Amino acid sequence: MFQALLNVVLPVVLVAGVGALLARRFTLSQDTLGKVSLNGLTPALALSSLLGTTVGVGEGLHLAAAYFALALSGVLLAFLATRRSPGMTRRAVMASVAIGNNGNFGLPVALFALGQPGLDQAVVIFLCSVVLTFTLGPLLYGSAGGARAGLLAVARLPVVWCIVAALLVRLLHLPVPLGLRRGIDLLGQAALPMVLLSLGIQLGQAGRLSLTGPVFTAVSLRVLGMPALALGLGLGLGLRGLGLQGLVLASAMPTAVNAFLLAREYGADSETVASVVALSTLASLVTAALVVALLPQIGGLG
Repeated sequence: MFQALLNVVLPVVLVAGVGALLARRFTLSQDTLGKVSLNGLTPALALSSLLGTTVGVGEGLHLAAAYFALALSGVLLAFLATRRSPGMTRRAVMASVAIGNNGNFGLPVALFALGQPGLDQAVVIFLCSVVLTFTLGPLLYGSAGGARAGLLAVARLPVVWCIVAALLVRLLHLPVPLGLRRGIDLLGQAALPMVLLSLGIQLGQAGRLSLTGPVFTAVSLRVLGMPALALGLGLGLGLRGLGLQGLVLASAMPTAVNAFLLAREYGADSETVASVVALSTLASLVTAALVVALLPQIGGLG
């Protein structure tokens, strides 16, 4: 576990820590950084990864199905754990448990823990998490458009069209000019440090935390319950080796900041979600390191 903390979690903490320090010293716009990451760098990372990935179509679909099953199982667990809470708080906990930070936390951790093959797996999960976030989030928070509005929001994201473009290039065996590929790769390489800086800035600008029962319930389910559930569910669905490792590692990620942004957008219990995001991020520094330390054993199961 110490090696996992030193070699996997420490680099993430260092880069995010720089972002937090910058947020304390300067007035920085989260919206601007978010737009750069979401609309510029992350699409390039997805395109670069999918063009060079070793993940086959069948393997990717298998992993995606397991991820969606895990997220829905997390929603059910959160519902059962908070059935006595007010409706708005219960929905906030359900979203906080289901929507993990598989982008600016999950991608670099996967790269450091499992190398390029692990990053390829993590990109598949991240793309699934984008779809999940912008459909399940609005649905749980009670937006006027519901899941339909969420799907339309997903369809407008550049990362989706980059996925389509990459799949077409691979299926049709189209050549990609070397200069274009190098430009895409260069942008993609900038994505991970940028999203980590953004995460640190978001944490550095965080306000006062709300330490309530639902918050602790959501944090516990997110960083402890979801990895255990992912292991059992993954084995039950036939995942083995790197696929199982990728699913369990993704499940150990904290609640995504997007869960808070959507809660604020739709007038939900954003105070609860914001506290879950901050606390689960801090807690996951330890729990994610534990999961990383157990990845060799997890990869040998089955």
